[in-house]
Amino acid sequence: MRIAVDCDDAAIDFKNQIFNYLKTTGYDITDLEYSSTHDCDYPEIAFNLAEAISNHKFDRGFLFCGTGLGVAMMANKVPGVFAGTCHDVYSAERLAKSNDANVLTMGARVIGVEHAKMVAEAWLKSEFQGGGSTRKVEKMRTLEKTHMK
Repeated sequence: MRIAVDCDDAAIDFKNQIFNYLKTTGYDITDLEYSSTHDCDYPEIAFNLAEAISNHKFDRGFLFCGTGLGVAMMANKVPGVFAGTCHDVYSAERLAKSNDANVLTMGARVIGVEHAKMVAEAWLKSEFQGGGSTRKVEKMRTLEKTHMK
């Protein structure tokens, strides 16, 4: 699994700690650091990561900002990207198992780093389970395509 991560200025230290933890745990993770080479805000940062997911450069991604909300809203504008904000392990697991999401967002002002590490790892260890959720996820993808026309 190839993982991308990025953040805005409100979450740099938070992102670095999550990134370093996941890297030392053995995940194939890349810090896009979009804002280090572009004069930008969270919309461009989220859009950049979401496009990389949509173009299959990465399988999953993490976006961090103050609340996790703005980056989720922007990432969800990119076709094929399904992002959700999670600050607890159960929701992170469901994001993958029930919703087949490929981007998880968190807010550095909302959750502590140690808890965020658990949330991140729970999401990465979870896979889409199909079953009763398959029909619903397929509907999301179909509705997304009808809107794109």
